[in-house]
Amino acid sequence: MKQENTIMENKNFRPLDLKKKMRPGESVIQTLLFISGVLSIFITVAIVYELGKEALLFFNNPDVTLAKFLGTTRWQPGIGLFGIWPLVTSTLITSAIAIFVSLPLGLAAALFLSEYASPKARSALKPILEILAGIPTVVYGYFALLFMTPLLQKIFGEGVQVYNMASAGIVMGIMILPLISSMSEDALSAVPRVLREGAYAMGATKFETSLQVVLPAALSGIGAALIIGISRAVGETMIVAIAAGAGPNFTFDPFKAAETMTGHIARISGGDLSYNTIDYTSLFAIALMLFLVTLVLNLISQAIINRFRQRYE
Repeated sequence: MKQENTIMENKNFRPLDLKKKMRPGESVIQTLLFISGVLSIFITVAIVYELGKEALLFFNNPDVTLAKFLGTTRWQPGIGLFGIWPLVTSTLITSAIAIFVSLPLGLAAALFLSEYASPKARSALKPILEILAGIPTVVYGYFALLFMTPLLQKIFGEGVQVYNMASAGIVMGIMILPLISSMSEDALSAVPRVLREGAYAMGATKFETSLQVVLPAALSGIGAALIIGISRAVGETMIVAIAAGAGPNFTFDPFKAAETMTGHIARISGGDLSYNTIDYTSLFAIALMLFLVTLVLNLISQAIINRFRQRYE
């Protein structure tokens, strides 16, 4: 009898509807977020479409072939030289120098602010560091030309040209230093304190805890900072246009003058260009190449970060 009553009660039981009911305000916010995401994708696709459409005019020229574009090392479209590599190599060299400067310094600053600095020192030092992000890039360009280049010439001798990739890359690293340090510091500060306390309980020092526990736990945020820093370095224009040089030069010597992709676009587009000429359409081919280089570098960085993240999980 008791069992029959239990069965009857189960039949009459109505499960509670635990599904969260969306409020009108939340639905509006969710709709706006969805529209923002779709709009971002649309803008990206539109940019790629326009670059591809104009670059196709360049590649449809009978004098232009992929063999010449990717297989030669001289770039002067006006006289039939279409080798893109002088612009690509100089872009990669200046960006690599910038990352080699900004990443270690940015991580060191982030670790100090997150793990060692007192709240008073952090509140004073972080705004000072972030002031660098507000300096116009044209000021950085002349700083590279008038200060960094003479300094490199004193250290390395006359082999350093007046316009060179090294000074531009170093100053680019200084420019993106606040970006990497600020994002990395936020990622380090977000690591749960229980991880630090567990490491201390196991006898780890503060330095060991910072490097072996906190840093790996914040690797995702640090990776995002690195990817944004790479994109910022590859896309920088004014510093390289002023300090790196104003002519395509295929060289791996950072103390030589060479023009990057962004610097070349800025220089050529500032002149008197006629629509649909080979010089005009070549700018879109360079821009498309710049987009692809940035995409590939970001994918490589993300793959490396994922590999290290799996090691620590």
